[in-house]
Amino acid sequence: MAGRIAFQGELGAYGHQACAEARPKMEPLPCTTFEDAIEAVRRGDAELGMIAVENSTYGRVADVHHLLPESGLHIVDEAFVRVHINLLGVKGARLAEVETAMSHTVLLGQCRDFLREHGIGTVTGADTAGSAKIVAERGDPAQAALASEIAAEIYGLDVLARHIEDHDRNTTRFLVMAREPDLKRRGKGGMMTSFVFRVRNIPAALYKAMGGFATNGVNMTKLESYMVGGSFHATQFYAEIEGHPDDRNVQLAFDELDYFTDHIKLMGVFPAAPRRHEPARRD
Repeated sequence: MAGRIAFQGELGAYGHQACAEARPKMEPLPCTTFEDAIEAVRRGDAELGMIAVENSTYGRVADVHHLLPESGLHIVDEAFVRVHINLLGVKGARLAEVETAMSHTVLLGQCRDFLREHGIGTVTGADTAGSAKIVAERGDPAQAALASEIAAEIYGLDVLARHIEDHDRNTTRFLVMAREPDLKRRGKGGMMTSFVFRVRNIPAALYKAMGGFATNGVNMTKLESYMVGGSFHATQFYAEIEGHPDDRNVQLAFDELDYFTDHIKLMGVFPAAPRRHEPARRD
């Protein structure tokens, strides 16, 4: 597929890496925020958006689950990116000189052990590659960035320490968003269906709503709750299941879900990524 794919961050960010791996023929379009990346797709400036949603070490990316249901876009694919974090410094800098490391808050949380061991303080930046760009511009050997090796090449920095993440299977999951859904595909590794819903205000509504998936043999791989509109009384759930809405058992499960909810919105139907089914391993 030709065209452009939008991502949050500067060139050299892990979102850029995700775009290059999942859609190598498309031109990456860097955007300042997730909102900007989504808007680029809505406007037609990009055909697809690559949106980070969760990390195996840090957890879900803040605010993204609020953005997706209101985006008007549809999930058409997923991508898993192995995140190797590197400490990047200006040319000629040494690890012993580094006093602070700048990066997105998510990456700072993934390298706590290394930073603590070396007595390096943290500075929150807008994103990973943007932090590398700032460090390069300032030229201070006492300040480093946490980012990818691609970012080091783009901004002319030295890699002072490689693969410093706390966990050796550190992976970020991205969702690929498009203006139109694609319900025709059938992936070799099976299909995933994502949706959001709110349960009715009756006793045990969530328990009963979930029962339809169990009795119909539908595997739910994700169920997350978050508040809606700043109210403690309005809780929305984001869910992902294995299967396609056309599958009979999925249809039956949704029939039961519909009875116990007052709002359901299909977010996307997409092939399960091969890495989803990989056994756990050490790199």
